[in-house]
Amino acid sequence: MSFSEVLTIIGGLTVVFQLLSMTWRCWRGLRQFVLAEVWHMDLRTNGQWAVVTGATSGIGKAYACELAHRGLDVVLVSRSDDKLRIVAKEIEHQYGRKTRTIRADFTDGHSIYPAIAEGLQGLEIGVLVNNVGMVYSDNFACFLDIPDPERKITEVINCNMLSVPQMTRLVLPGMITRKKGLIINISSEVGVRPQPLLSLYSATKIFVTYFSQCLHAEYKSKGITVQCVAPLMVSTNMTHNIEVNCFVKSASEFANEALNTVGHSSYTSGCLSHALQNAALTVLLPDWLRMSQFLIRKLQCLVELNHCKRRVCEEEEKLREKEE
Repeated sequence: MSFSEVLTIIGGLTVVFQLLSMTWRCWRGLRQFVLAEVWHMDLRTNGQWAVVTGATSGIGKAYACELAHRGLDVVLVSRSDDKLRIVAKEIEHQYGRKTRTIRADFTDGHSIYPAIAEGLQGLEIGVLVNNVGMVYSDNFACFLDIPDPERKITEVINCNMLSVPQMTRLVLPGMITRKKGLIINISSEVGVRPQPLLSLYSATKIFVTYFSQCLHAEYKSKGITVQCVAPLMVSTNMTHNIEVNCFVKSASEFANEALNTVGHSSYTSGCLSHALQNAALTVLLPDWLRMSQFLIRKLQCLVELNHCKRRVCEEEEKLREKEE
């Protein structure tokens, strides 16, 4: 066999492999985001109660409402008693499900978990949504360019990282005993790859991703599903309630589509729009560009521009108030 024939065979096999790989990815996407609309898991089979952290706004509230809509009673965990009562009444009135509320500030660290454990005692918990999270700056910023970094670093790590294994520790034993359960951990697209100017947030989210994937491998054989959800832009308070469009999902739309993917994927962008954006960013924004000084300077300029626009809007508002 000549050298050119060997190269031809290798090239042919490579093409076949790439075609099979592409076909498999397309099938997975079709099953996860299209077929799942009509063929999704009955979450009630996991247990009567769902626990949602950070449940009074944004993605957490949307998950709590969607889980109630799908027939589960919901334990709402957040730091504001007033907001907890409002969301609990909303769920009870709109979906007719039972609720419990637990007040906990996840930035406080390990001291909060005995009280949470007491609040969960005796409940058949089938679903846990580890959603609570926070950013350490409202905009892109270098690591130390934030007020009181010593306090903020501890709060972000306690909220974004410590909460996930600690809450998992509380509910997992009961799931193992019943040999069924679902744990959903909310990560982020900026946890998929390193993101300068969001360094601490990005690092905490890759922790969530790796922890989820390892936990799923460890407990899948015991009937436990651990899903990691890594969305892009969702319109919430954290994203300044950005306008919803074909790229940005509302929290309720996202929670509905993301819950449909349960049982079809242990790692997901949550919806078809975000999956396609993720694929595009992989090609259009490679790591060398993401980490480049050029892009960092452009992001910093964008932040400055937004600051200027905000100051102009504030000045215009003050002038209107004086005229009135």
